[in-house]
Amino acid sequence: MNTHPKIAEIESSQLRSGLPDFRVGDTVRVHYRIVEGDKDRIQVFQGVVLKRHRAGARSTFTVRKVSFNVGVERVFLTHSPRIDKVEVVSKGIVRRARLFYLRDLQGKAARVRDQKDA
Repeated sequence: MNTHPKIAEIESSQLRSGLPDFRVGDTVRVHYRIVEGDKDRIQVFQGVVLKRHRAGARSTFTVRKVSFNVGVERVFLTHSPRIDKVEVVSKGIVRRARLFYLRDLQGKAARVRDQKDA
């Protein structure tokens, strides 16, 4: 990454530790803090990781789930203070870095093979 050393130093101080190791194809449960007025609550979003964008403090990951027969994708900032925790539900076995082909599949065809099945 071609950034100024000062910017890189500031970004590295903002990085968050304590996240589990998860990869593309894993099923994760993201506990996300939502602020509504003066109240806040935790919303859980569980789905398959479609892609990871690794860029230091700007890193993101995209999670997809099917809710009421509608595909829902959500992009999370990896080092966001709003993410309470990330749990890895199951490890998936995939051969791709981006799983965008899952958008066109539905039902059992859209499943990702588990590590325990192999």
